[in-house]
Amino acid sequence: MTMHIGRRLLGGVVAAATALGFAGIAAAQEKKIKIGVIYDLTGPLAGGGSELQYIGAKIMIDSFIKSGGVEGYKIEAVYADAQSKPDVAINEAVRLVEQEKVDMLLGFYSSAQCVPVAGRVEQLKKFMWITTCISSAVLDGKNYKYVFRPQASGDQFGMMTMDFINQNVAKFGKAAKDLRVAIIHEDGAYGVDVAKGNVAGAKKAGFEVVLKEGYAATAPDLSALVTKLKRARPDVIFHTGYNPDITLLLRQAREQGLKFAALIGHGAGYGVYEKLKEGLGGDVNHFFNVDPISIWLANQKTMDPKLPPVIKMVGEEFDKAKPGIAIRSAHVGMAASNTYVFLTEVLPRAIKKHGGVDPEALRKAALELDLPEGGTMLGFGVKFHADGQMAGQNERSFPVVIQYIDDKSSVVWPKSQAQREAVLPLPAGSTYSNK
Repeated sequence: MTMHIGRRLLGGVVAAATALGFAGIAAAQEKKIKIGVIYDLTGPLAGGGSELQYIGAKIMIDSFIKSGGVEGYKIEAVYADAQSKPDVAINEAVRLVEQEKVDMLLGFYSSAQCVPVAGRVEQLKKFMWITTCISSAVLDGKNYKYVFRPQASGDQFGMMTMDFINQNVAKFGKAAKDLRVAIIHEDGAYGVDVAKGNVAGAKKAGFEVVLKEGYAATAPDLSALVTKLKRARPDVIFHTGYNPDITLLLRQAREQGLKFAALIGHGAGYGVYEKLKEGLGGDVNHFFNVDPISIWLANQKTMDPKLPPVIKMVGEEFDKAKPGIAIRSAHVGMAASNTYVFLTEVLPRAIKKHGGVDPEALRKAALELDLPEGGTMLGFGVKFHADGQMAGQNERSFPVVIQYIDDKSSVVWPKSQAQREAVLPLPAGSTYSNK
């Protein structure tokens, strides 16, 4: 009798051990990273570029989900809509962390959202990977531990466009000191930051700033600003805006007969050619935009050879999602590239070298990243400032200047990436040309 009981007990122990063993194997197989992804899918920012960023990030995340994940970890994405509102962005970030129990946050389009969200996420001690929003104010002087941005910062945008015009000033038939420039911008964190770079760049070049003014991106009427521009008579207008404010401004400029020699946009709404064309028709011909390079325009000869096939895949998937688009927006590739860097460089290193996907492991892995120029689909490399004034900022990122000509976009600056010479000033016969 005792022997039977002993056998039963032993059998139970073996069964339990076997069950525990299988449970352990199942647990090992079920390792995953849960990523909270936030973009604006509704409201004005959706059409201004945020939805395109969402598509780019989702294409990349979906491709890794289909391939089985990273280093034994499955990937689960939880998407949230910031609704073009900073308070909603903050609430969604907190909800994803506290209720959805995500391991990290990825995405973010608007700098006005990024500034408060980054502060909140840092308080929550969660890892945040910013694919887009460019304002220096997100990171400047904050010394965050868990917030990283592979993207170029806004002051770089503003400085680069001034330098571009300075290098081409002879085309205007004027000396730099005689060139009249106007700096106008939406008055959120993004516009203010780019304008700050514009002012510094204008001062360095010796241009005469004849008008500098901000406005609310939600303003229903910008005719007063157009009147000021007419009085100021700038040769070049440097504009930082979203859309529909860009369309509103330029339609009213057309109605009031504003003339100038060149218009330079800074990302956001200027990076969504279809919306510009929809609102302004042929008037967008010869406008400029500064952004990280479109992955479809980047010089693939100087790029890591594993990247061109990925660029091709992103393009094909985007064409399925948005058939018939004349120019694939740089926003799509921006989010796709920055998401790819996280999934191929940061995440594997965190798992293999630092033991998992907790914020400390992800942080250490991000700080160890050291990609040379050509190491990303955007052409630039990646190395983050570990501490100091711009901790978490990629010190190797840079934007480029592109020009829209006849439904095509071409890089015109810097020379290392240029595909053609810039057409300056606006050709005679253009709606806004002062020739």
